[in-house]
Amino acid sequence: MKSLLYKLFIQDWPRKLLAIILAAIIWLVVNHSLTATRTISNIPVRLLNIPVGKTIEGLQPNGRLTKKLTLTLVGNKTLLEELTPYDIEIVLDAQGRPDEWIATVSKKNLVSLNPEIDVAKGITRVYHPNFLVRMTKVVTDQIPVIITQPIGEAPRGYALLDVWPYRLMLTITGPEDMVKQLQRKEQRLTFNLNDISKSDLDAAARKSNEINSDVVSYFVPDQWKQLNIPSISDKPIDINDPQAKALRIDFVRCSLLSLEAPIPVELYFPPDFAPKYNPDIIKLAHDGLIQNRNGVNLINPPLFANGADRLFLETVQNMMQIVIIVNPTSDKETLEWSLQFINPRQLENDYVAAIMSDVSDTDIRLLQPALREEYLRNRFRSYMNRLQLYSSDQNKLELVAYLKDQLVHVEQAQVGTTLPFSE
Repeated sequence: MKSLLYKLFIQDWPRKLLAIILAAIIWLVVNHSLTATRTISNIPVRLLNIPVGKTIEGLQPNGRLTKKLTLTLVGNKTLLEELTPYDIEIVLDAQGRPDEWIATVSKKNLVSLNPEIDVAKGITRVYHPNFLVRMTKVVTDQIPVIITQPIGEAPRGYALLDVWPYRLMLTITGPEDMVKQLQRKEQRLTFNLNDISKSDLDAAARKSNEINSDVVSYFVPDQWKQLNIPSISDKPIDINDPQAKALRIDFVRCSLLSLEAPIPVELYFPPDFAPKYNPDIIKLAHDGLIQNRNGVNLINPPLFANGADRLFLETVQNMMQIVIIVNPTSDKETLEWSLQFINPRQLENDYVAAIMSDVSDTDIRLLQPALREEYLRNRFRSYMNRLQLYSSDQNKLELVAYLKDQLVHVEQAQVGTTLPFSE
């Protein structure tokens, strides 16, 4: 055994050591002389010396384009095997170039982002598809932003009323063609009500000193007033419209307000069906729910309203009526009905005038007169769309109207929708 080890490692060791050294040198020379071809995608492109007043579509604040290139590289096999898109970038010089030019990428345009990789020595050739660079004028202009109806559910004890303002303008700077394209297509911003808690609304009510108010305004936080426009910026853009300071989501408390006056009930006959269904033939039945008082048909049980404030209800309660549409069809056994407002334009004017003269509402008082009026008119219209009637048992009023023996009978459905009162 000792003799074997002696022959392997000790005997003629100078020659064996020299052989090992020569083998290592040969391996290193051969390994570094081996070439390979590899295609690498998503390599970033950086532009230098862009003329003043010019830009390139997709150019980010860091000087890189949002568009990335795919290159086929020929060079040292070991280097190419280790190379990733994060190790290199393409650098192009726009100085002295026309507005449109085809960029040629060679190894001179490759810059190593990894100090351990020498691109200049490791890469011999670069192949790539034609890459058109188009420079355009930089412009600063406004684009419209539409505030859409929020998604999600309002906190318990509150119901969504509206958002205001509905439309804002965002000032941006970018390529002329891109800015014009954004102007033609409105940007949309949507909030999620699930991001607002009951404690947030309670705190908003305390802050505005409107603890007893039916309406609570939640002013949208600044971090929500942002838009993602990747073609202009790689970061969210703050909405810089001065009106964005007033951006709010209005909620109305889920409380029942008693109607002091009864609501008239009338029949509507579509003209197309007048030969068969008209007021000379069809009458409204007085069978308990509907009563005739002084020639006016009134709904009998006490009613309550939800989805509006007290002032709105005081303004409209004598100018509401329930209309039943007499238009029976074979696929419908019941008649449709709706709550309508008489002379809504004048009602709106009365409501706005009443609040404009009241200086106790801090949030509204801080708005400019023209904006205050627009805001209040939008609120009134939202109330008209959202007002719901409830019966005394706190269930949503559901009427069932049907035609029988030339009489329209109206009954109250047994199952209603319970109001989501706060705990």
